[in-house]
Amino acid sequence: MAGRSIARKSYDGVVLAAPATVPYQRFSKETAHWWIARALRQSLQAAGLSPRDVDGFSVASFSLFPDTAVGLTQHLGLTPRWLDHIPMGGASGVAALRRAARAVQAGDADIVACVAGDTNQVDSFRRMLSSFSRFAQDASYPYGAGGPNACFALLTDHYMTAYGATREDFGRICVAQRDNALKNPHAVMKTPLTMEHYLGARMISDPIALFDCVMPVGGAEAFLVMREEDARAAGLPCAYIRSTIERHNAFPEDPIQMRGGWAMDVDELYAMADAKPDDINLLQTYDDYPVISMMQMEDLGFCGKGEGPAFVRAHDLTIAGDFPHNTSGGQLSAGQAGAAGGYIGLVEAIRQVTGGAGPTQVKNARTALVSGFGVINFDRGVCSNAAIISGAAA
Repeated sequence: MAGRSIARKSYDGVVLAAPATVPYQRFSKETAHWWIARALRQSLQAAGLSPRDVDGFSVASFSLFPDTAVGLTQHLGLTPRWLDHIPMGGASGVAALRRAARAVQAGDADIVACVAGDTNQVDSFRRMLSSFSRFAQDASYPYGAGGPNACFALLTDHYMTAYGATREDFGRICVAQRDNALKNPHAVMKTPLTMEHYLGARMISDPIALFDCVMPVGGAEAFLVMREEDARAAGLPCAYIRSTIERHNAFPEDPIQMRGGWAMDVDELYAMADAKPDDINLLQTYDDYPVISMMQMEDLGFCGKGEGPAFVRAHDLTIAGDFPHNTSGGQLSAGQAGAAGGYIGLVEAIRQVTGGAGPTQVKNARTALVSGFGVINFDRGVCSNAAIISGAAA
């Protein structure tokens, strides 16, 4: 088709509420089921609901095998009439939001619990990597590239060569996020990070060093999607969905990924929200490595392509700065709880725009942009999405 034949329907009447985070642990003997159950319980308790009230359930997890979302329904005592399992890694949060919101709008569900969680046992990360994808099994893992480090080293090196970025530029993102994490009681990383420490860290996969990499942890995140009238009746603070976008395998003709699906659909993202980049009070990017956060800043319209290095030099990315970014510390300093890494920015954004972020709260946070990125292959990540959400005062 040459173009979209009808305008996409707004998300009017649907809201996000009851964000929940189960504090992360570096290693865990528990199962993914255990983590997901606790996030669900915490979210439902915050909303004054019971499992009987949930008739929609969306799950994201890498370590849930051999179960899927359907197996969890019995484990958790749920009887949903709408069910989803989203295997999109870092894009899972916004994907869950999009699908759940449409289900509520259509009347297929009244309240959808969106939950992501993973364990991190001593050997679970290695086992996940060995079977992450057919590509990993055939063309990466057998040659000793036991994870995404080598893939992102390739992307980072190409980005540095193409646009003149330096390690200090990526360090500005990492150092600022550590500063934010020091205010987050749930963050795993609690030691201040200076630029000197960042630059002096041991090399992992040139040019990626230790603090460019996320720390795998066990943990879980959750939120509820429901009708606005029901949230108001329950007295729940809620966030409004102003727009979303989603794209997979964007720009396949590019020899290596230097842009994601956001660049394809960014105009629609802002047009649907009746907003522009200057209206965004805080940005939550998917941040398994700093290069991908920089690419999102560009592709989401905060600066031009290749201008990311100059942009981070010119802005303060901390909670009190002029461009608050990944205010919980993000995955780079709060930890990457498997598929919950695709939720951490969204859950934090819901708290921010509803005034419930506590020690990480950004002053006058009304509108947030959240972006997701997932499923890395050798030279690119194939899932990308984004959402703009606002609080009641926006």
